[in-house]
Amino acid sequence: MNTRHTKTFIGAMMLIGLGTASYAGFASHAPHTYVALAVLALAAASSRMKVKLPGINGNMSVNLPFLLTAAVNLSAVEAIVITCISTTVQCWPRKNAKFNPQQMAFNLSMMAFATSAASLIFHAASRSPMLWHSSTIGLALATIALFLGQTVPVAGIVALSEAKSAGHIWLSLAQLSFPYYVVGAGVTSMVQAMTFHLGWGLALAVFPIMYAIHRSYRLYFNAMAETLAPEVLVRAVGAGA
Repeated sequence: MNTRHTKTFIGAMMLIGLGTASYAGFASHAPHTYVALAVLALAAASSRMKVKLPGINGNMSVNLPFLLTAAVNLSAVEAIVITCISTTVQCWPRKNAKFNPQQMAFNLSMMAFATSAASLIFHAASRSPMLWHSSTIGLALATIALFLGQTVPVAGIVALSEAKSAGHIWLSLAQLSFPYYVVGAGVTSMVQAMTFHLGWGLALAVFPIMYAIHRSYRLYFNAMAETLAPEVLVRAVGAGA
């Protein structure tokens, strides 16, 4: 990640992330402080629950449903703060590992951009005078925004640093991670339904479900990795990879 083009891409991603987050902040609605703190705690805790993606030198955290929950239920400012803190926790190197400031800057910018886009799109859709299920449409659009906002920049930075096809890398990421975004949207929808009927106290009990999903994905990806030949591996970086 020391090439001029890679550094330029990271700088552009930082500007895009800062600009999008600033706009989302100005368009933000009323805060929900106590709920935000609860979601932050769960997102940060689950961010260290990661699974190794087979065929790609990278990993995926299981904090996605909590980030999506923040984007669709909290103010944009709260969602961005939660995302940035949990991303920092996720990407912080383990003991004796080297800290990479460029990678951290890229990850934070990418996640701020993706979360801002998801929040803006959801709240715009929820205010639309469409059918009663506009919130469901909004959740689907927010999930797609979060998916593209994470995977496209990761594919771009890998393509530049490894001189590979961005399209091929993105397809590899999408095939592995898209099912999890669908699961994340389902869990977020369940949290919304529980919140409406039972309140946030019980809705936040979804954490054990995420742990079970984490274990299932880990076992599935470990089994899949054993079937892949070493020569098909591609290198990926970023919080979403």
